[in-house]
Order: sequence, then structure tokens, then C-alpha cells
Amino acid sequence: MDARSKAALEYHTMGRPGKIEVIPTKPLNTQRELSLAYSPGVAAPCLEIRDDPDAVFKYTARGNLVAVVTNGTAVLGLGNIGPSASKPVMEGKGVLFKKFADIDVFDLEVGSEDPEDVIRFCQLLEPTVGGINLEDIRAPDCFVIEKRLQETMDIPVFHDDQHGTAIIAAAALLNALEVNGKKASKVRVVFSGAGASALSTAEHFTRMGVTRDHLIFVDSNGVIYEGREEGMNEYKARFAVDTDLRTLAEAMEGADVLVGLSVKGLVTKEMVASMAQRPIIFALANPDPEITPEEVAQVRDDAIMATGRSDYPNQVNNVLGFPFLFRGALDVRARAINPEMMIAATKALAELAKATVPQSVAAAYEGEVFEFGPEYLIPKPFDSRVLLAVAPAVAKAAMDSGVARVNIDVEQYEDRLKASLGPGGEVMRGLIDRARKRPMKVVLTDGYNERVIRAAQEIVEDGIAVPVLIGREDKINEIAEQHGLDLKGVEVAHPVVSDEVRHAYAEALYASRKRKGLTRAEARSKMYQPSYFAGMMVRQGDADAVVGGIESHYSELIRPALEVTGRADGVRRVAGMYVVALRDRELLFFGDTAVNIDPDAHTLTDIALLTAGFVEKLGIVPRIAMVSFSNFGSVRHPEAQKVRQAVSQVKELRPDIEIDGEMQADTALNTEILKSQYPFSDLKRAANVLIFPGLASANAAYKLLAELGGAEVIGPILLGMRHPVHFLQRGSTVEDIINLVTIASVDAQAQSTRP
Repeated sequence: MDARSKAALEYHTMGRPGKIEVIPTKPLNTQRELSLAYSPGVAAPCLEIRDDPDAVFKYTARGNLVAVVTNGTAVLGLGNIGPSASKPVMEGKGVLFKKFADIDVFDLEVGSEDPEDVIRFCQLLEPTVGGINLEDIRAPDCFVIEKRLQETMDIPVFHDDQHGTAIIAAAALLNALEVNGKKASKVRVVFSGAGASALSTAEHFTRMGVTRDHLIFVDSNGVIYEGREEGMNEYKARFAVDTDLRTLAEAMEGADVLVGLSVKGLVTKEMVASMAQRPIIFALANPDPEITPEEVAQVRDDAIMATGRSDYPNQVNNVLGFPFLFRGALDVRARAINPEMMIAATKALAELAKATVPQSVAAAYEGEVFEFGPEYLIPKPFDSRVLLAVAPAVAKAAMDSGVARVNIDVEQYEDRLKASLGPGGEVMRGLIDRARKRPMKVVLTDGYNERVIRAAQEIVEDGIAVPVLIGREDKINEIAEQHGLDLKGVEVAHPVVSDEVRHAYAEALYASRKRKGLTRAEARSKMYQPSYFAGMMVRQGDADAVVGGIESHYSELIRPALEVTGRADGVRRVAGMYVVALRDRELLFFGDTAVNIDPDAHTLTDIALLTAGFVEKLGIVPRIAMVSFSNFGSVRHPEAQKVRQAVSQVKELRPDIEIDGEMQADTALNTEILKSQYPFSDLKRAANVLIFPGLASANAAYKLLAELGGAEVIGPILLGMRHPVHFLQRGSTVEDIINLVTIASVDAQAQSTRP
């Protein structure tokens, strides 16, 4: 047994055997909840569904449930291994549905090779599921089963082995043709293999513009030509052509495209050498291709290749299709998945491959750089944008073609899908929408950092802000060019080449701080530092906000900000805050996570008020818990006492704010504990704002939640400054930078007087 096989066996046996489980979506902790979930309460939704059958989608999971059905007669490249042996594959399919599109799955292995049994089994499932994904069923049985089910059932039925491959391969073909400068209607395409995947892919290619007469199929008996009888069926016969060609080698001579859906090693280097100029080779046999990219490279330097493997560029992976296709179909309650929906999915994937790839995708692939071209024709599976591109396109196609039961607003649907990617993304999308209404000029001090440059490009593309990079324009352009980045719309400023501006900034800084020990010479020197120069841009009205610090310690950045822009009126101490987003609960706001190491009671008061003010700007009512190791005086200690004092001060200054403490973190976050043990508390619900007694506890709390609890964290957000100034943490991702620029831009909108 090889190492990979051993690792796979260990993977499937660790912890609970298998890869899936059923998890309740409603609480079931009390007798009351039991009576609602089952008898007698469950009778209420039953009666509603009896009177209105469509109510099943409101009161049950049916609308988000897909049955993955197989009889195990054609499992991967393993052949007819039976239903039990196919179960690991079907569980895997369920994992992919859940991971990429949040669709629940029942994997159902049918103990019969009779197509009629499979058909009847699926028909009987219709009241249970919202759609059926047929999987690993041999040809031609799969054609018969799918056709009958599509004719007799009123839910989407999709055979992924056929149509999934077709959708992904067609997207890759469209982009490969664009890269090579060829037209779909003109290319000659050879298929090695004539099974379900190959036949369906060919059919879909014709929908994308390939001429049917330009398709040549080769199976184990040679070319499929008119009049051939051996090894034929009605599905192959549809693609029979009038030709004298009889072998794969003959068919490939002068061909523009090869699609291999057959077996390992079937295509030789000599066959590849005989193809037309700039050939396109999709060697998709699984797990090993018909010919490897290394072998092709020995005879061709102008070929574009795709395989079914993840260790080569351009993996034609069905996971790019079926989760998102079903997502869109289920969300409009489509009666079927039709060719129009498949075309929409193909075009959406092809277009997405041309968009700038975010760093989060590169991070999932160990920092690999992706840029549209011969080695990047289709998106990667772990690109979350696939959901946002494909599902809405499919849903719209379903509505336009008349198979959707419900009509939805596509833009609102896109927002819902974005929200499904994580609660943190939901709040950021609201802020992004606000930022786009009036894009502000945001200065990024780390102009030579590749992540900052990449973020600047995406900020322009998304219309969030007008980014200004600090640095020499030629050096920034050089770095951008190295990484294939486009800086159109990005401004550049550099103190060295801005003598007049730099001198004016220095004089302004000197005038404001000459009685605080700053000399004119020191002011002039500071203007060569990006943080000081950027701060003065904002102070003098030449920009609206500053974001920086990705290559500096946070403590090194506060002083320049305070010296240049200063605190807002009435603010004694600035503070740092993080937004903490956990699935299945409302947003949390943590302070102070960045600035004040050991705050006294007065500083804690300021932190609470500043944090509450930010939360209110988001349209959220703050419920503040002042956190300690003590619950309402249970421990007599100075640390607890300062927290109690801060609570009293906040109540005096802002009697309208819901706040209480001191209390332990679990008390603050658990409504049941508050109600049962501390009914006197001014907090009637779990807190959404946690103010910690010191920087150590606050910093540790949000980082533990991020690392161990899977929380999304947004920040740090600097509160209390006269002008928006925010500092990144070392190691911040491109997404972190964009988030902070968005927050800075929204902050600046309320303050800016710049036209």
C-alpha cells in the first residue's frame, strides 16, 4: 500500500468513522424545546404543510437538501465496485456540497443495477429532497435514468458525471480559445472516449459554439463513423461522422483540440506533435491523464493543457460546478436544471477566471500566483467568488427560462450569498456599500508592500476608495509589474519628489508643535517618514484617511498619529477595537485590543464610550458588559473595583446605554445565566460589546476566538482620533487591508469637507 492510500485510510477512520454527520439546526436542551421539536408541537407545521404543500419549504429542510444517488456501477476509475464500496465517494460528494455551497446531502446507495429500480427509488424520494444528484452510474444506464427522471419529476435532476465535466471543460475551452486566438466554430475537436462524460461534454460544446460536424469521437473500437456497428448505441450514433479516419492517431492529426475522457497513457507524444498549431489538450482521465504535461512539453511549446489533477495547472474539477449549480437551482425552487442554466454556469466560470484573484485564494494554494492565461483558464475550487458568480447566474437563467417556481431579486440574492460566507463579511458588505456612495481618498503608507499594492488595485476595482500609495512611483510600478497588477486609478505620492508640499507640511507641523519641543529641522526631517507625511496629507485636507503599519509595530505608529492628527475633541485617550464575527450569533465588539495596556477606571470609561459610539454608527444598539474575573462583587479586588467604577461612570455620562458589570465573560455572553442567576442585571440579553480590564485579556480573547473558535475578526479599528487613522497588524492579508480601508473611508465620509 502506498503512502497516499494509507493516509486516506487513516483520514477516513480518525475520530468518528466516515466524513459526514447530521447536526440539529434548532436547540433541543429543555422539555419545552422537545415539545416544540416533536410531539405535540410538531403537529402544527405538519398541518400547515397538509393545507399548503409549498409550506414544506418553509418549515422543513427540504429546500436545502439534495440526494446523492448511485448504484456503484461506474465509480471514479474503479469501475463497477458496488453500492457499499461507493459510499466513501458519495459521502465525499456530500462534504463538497456542504463546504462550497452550504447544501445538505443524504447520500443514498441503491442496491440494484436495474435502471428501473433506480428510477423508481428516486421518484419515491421527491417529497423528501429538493433535488437529486445522480452519481457514478454506468452508461448507457445513466442516460436512461436521467431522462426518465427529468420527464417524471418536478425537482432538479442532474447527472454530475455527464454535465459537471461538460460545464467545467466548456469554461476552460472558451478561455483557452481566447488565449490562443481561435474561434469555437472553426476548431476541430477530437474526443478520446465516448462514455457519459465525453458525450455530454461534446453536446455542451456545441451549445458554446463548436460545430457538431467538427467533432470526432474515438472509443476502444476506433473512430465513431457513419455505418459503424461494433460497440455502438443510440447515444454514440448521434455523433457518428462521415470520415475515412479510423484510429486516434489519424483523428488527432491536424486537430485543434483533444478532450481525453478515457484511460491513462492512451495519447502518445507523436499524436500530440501531429496536432495543429497552438493545440488545446484536455487530458482528463482520472486519476492519471491520457498524457502528462511533461510529455506534451517534450514535443510542443505552444500547447495549452488541462487535466483532472490538482498538481497540474487548469484542473477540470467538477466541484466548480455541481454545488453552485444546485445552490442557484434550489434557491429559486427550479423544476429542472436545463441547458440554459448550464450555459450560464459555464459563462460565469469563464468570466471569473479573467478577474483579479484575491490573496485569500492564493493563500489556500500556498501563495501561488494566478493570472489569466495558458496556466490559469478556470477558477480554483477554494475561490469563494465561484459561489457569488455561478449561483446567481444559474438562478437568473432558471427564472428567464421559466423553470423557476419563485422569482428573486438577483442583486439581493448576491448579498444573501455573500452573507452566507461568514457573518463578518455581512457587516463589511454594508460598510462597502456606504463607502462606494462617496469614495474617499485613503493614504496607504506601505507603498512598496506587495499585499498593499494588490489591495489598492482591488479597492479601485470595487470602487471602495481612491487609494494613494506612499513611495517612488517607478519602484511601486516595478513591484506591481512583477506581480501582474494594474495600478490604473491608484495615486502615488512621495515626499522626496514633492518638495513644495513637503515644506508646507513641515511648516504646518512645526507651527502646531513648536511649543511642545519640536524644532523646524525636526519637522522637516519627519516629513520624509511615510506615517508623518500621510498624516499631514489628511490634516491639510489633501486626503481623507490613513491606513498603514503592515511593516511596523503598532506602538511605533501611535505617536506620529497623535502628533499629527491628534485626538478628537473631548477624547482623553484613544482606544483600539476589533469586530468579532462568529457563525450563528450576532456580532461582538471587543475593546481595548490595541492601545491601553493597563487602563484605569477613567480610561475604561473612555474605551466603553468610544466603542459604543462606533457600534451605534453601524446602526447597532450596544449592550455593554464590563468584563472581569468577578461577577457583581463576588471577588473583592482592586482589578474588579476599577471595572465597577467604570460602569458607574458610563451610566452617569450615558444613562441611555445598556451597560453592566463587573461580570465574567460567560455571564456576559449567556442570556440564560443572566436571567437565572443575575436577574437584577441591567443587561437583559447577552452583551454584544465586551470591554476588557486590560490589553492582555482583550488581545488574548480575540486571538483565541480567531485561532480556535473560527471567528472572523475585523480590525484593529482605532477610536477617538480627530481624523481617521488606522493601523494594520503585521501579517495582515489583502482582505484585512481592504476591510480597514473601507472602515477608514466610511469614517472619513462623516468628517471630510474635501469636495
